[in-house]
Amino acid sequence: MKKIFSIAFLFLFGFLLFYINLPVLQYGFTGFAVIFLLLVILGILFSIGLSVSQQTNQVKIISKPNKFLSILAGILLVYCIVLPIVTSLKMFRSESYQELIGEVKNGQKITNHIAPISIDKIRVVDEELAHLLGEKVLGSQPALGSQVELGDFCIQKVNNNLYWVAPLLHSGFFKWFNNQEGTAGYVMVSATNERDVKLVQQVGAAAIKIKYQPGAYFQSDIHRHVYFNGNATIGLADFSFEIDDAGKPFWIVTKYAKKIGFAGKEAIGIIVVDAQSGAMNEYAIAATPKWVDRIQPLEFIEDQLNDWGEYVHGYWNFSNADKLQITEGLTLVYGKDDKSYWYTGLTSVGKDESAVGFVLVDTRTKETTFYKQGGATEFAAQSSAQGKVQEKGYKASLPIPYNINNIPTYVMTLKDDGGLVKMFAMVAISDYTIVGVGNTMRETLTSFKNVYNMSDNKINPNSVSNKKSLNSIVTRIQNDVKNGNSFYYFKVKDYPNIFVGSSQISNQLPVTIVGDSVTISFDVDLEEVIDVSSFENINLKTSTKMK
Repeated sequence: MKKIFSIAFLFLFGFLLFYINLPVLQYGFTGFAVIFLLLVILGILFSIGLSVSQQTNQVKIISKPNKFLSILAGILLVYCIVLPIVTSLKMFRSESYQELIGEVKNGQKITNHIAPISIDKIRVVDEELAHLLGEKVLGSQPALGSQVELGDFCIQKVNNNLYWVAPLLHSGFFKWFNNQEGTAGYVMVSATNERDVKLVQQVGAAAIKIKYQPGAYFQSDIHRHVYFNGNATIGLADFSFEIDDAGKPFWIVTKYAKKIGFAGKEAIGIIVVDAQSGAMNEYAIAATPKWVDRIQPLEFIEDQLNDWGEYVHGYWNFSNADKLQITEGLTLVYGKDDKSYWYTGLTSVGKDESAVGFVLVDTRTKETTFYKQGGATEFAAQSSAQGKVQEKGYKASLPIPYNINNIPTYVMTLKDDGGLVKMFAMVAISDYTIVGVGNTMRETLTSFKNVYNMSDNKINPNSVSNKKSLNSIVTRIQNDVKNGNSFYYFKVKDYPNIFVGSSQISNQLPVTIVGDSVTISFDVDLEEVIDVSSFENINLKTSTKMK
């Protein structure tokens, strides 16, 4: 009877361990072996006969442990400890770790990869601010806010617009128990307009009910749902929440394998899970639907890039010759091909103020491009921007790289202690002392170009393919002083936009009046107010010649 009880207990205990921990049943993963080892040790303890001596009150072993269980325990210990050391230790496998990222292509100019962008498309909302705005939306719905909480925000493109999207999650066991059909929707926050915040609770005429989610219970837990539906033998990671272009919610789960013994995680495909019905579709990386933005988990790419830079000359490179390391971590950005990339700077080991280059890794295919050009790290750019407004005590958000008039530029927001955006900043990646700040993105752009020109870096009028030159007559002109700098706004005949420039662009601007003939060049874009790249007053030139 005692033996039957022991077997039943071990079976029940083992089932609970598997159900809770969801170990991967495959070579290269130790989770299942650790559980078996624990069960075997318990089995050995149950098989040992013990007695207490009446004379000495000492516990004595009167029957030896089961021999089969002892051998099995030894095998499992070898699997869990010895095999990982022999097959996976970086000391022995440094070349494999260094090459796991795959081919690293050399890029020419990072501006060839990052497209020129209209200032109304620049990201001004980071994840922290998106969460703050999302909480305000929930706070405006007291009945809903008491039942749910916000999940993690993922940035993604929806119908070619950039949004932070987060699901509503159950805020506790009883909230889940009383609402097992799912939470009512998700929150969308525009990454380019902090006033565009939506609580989405239906798609078309159908109400949204997110039944499967992390932190739910029993089979409603998204990881457990995927695991027990045919995926117990494969690694599962990065359960990210995305919506398709129609607004339907899904969980994107990365499938991965171990490529270096018991280490070296490598994405091999994805599972797209309907967050409402639980229906699953598996895709190879190349066949993944276009609306899915991220397949390669940030943690995988971060580790692989660091190993690529660390083991450039093997494990025993004590002099740190040619070693590289990533800077502030990885940021998701979008390139000129409308694809998403993990972006980071690279610095030499021991030198964290300046970057020796920058890396873009395709978030779907893992195609990696390294741009060997010096510049500021994200941290240095943040410090420079904060120093520009140090009297206000604002904190800079994580910089996002953009192509501003063919100038690689970090753009960031400056926030107060409450996390609200107060100002904006642009910092030249090539030189973090070139900083422009402003209360609006337009003012920031003008200030940045002004400082850039003052530093003798003159913006090349021919640097961008959509540059336009114009000969016309000034119809209106007015100056405006911002942050101690004078800017001149003017209109010309037969052109609808307003132009703006400073005396750093041309010393003829301050003395230009209505009726003067001018020649200007500028970038053709969708902005209402356009910064001029060059300005020449023909009337002043003519009067100088006459004298």
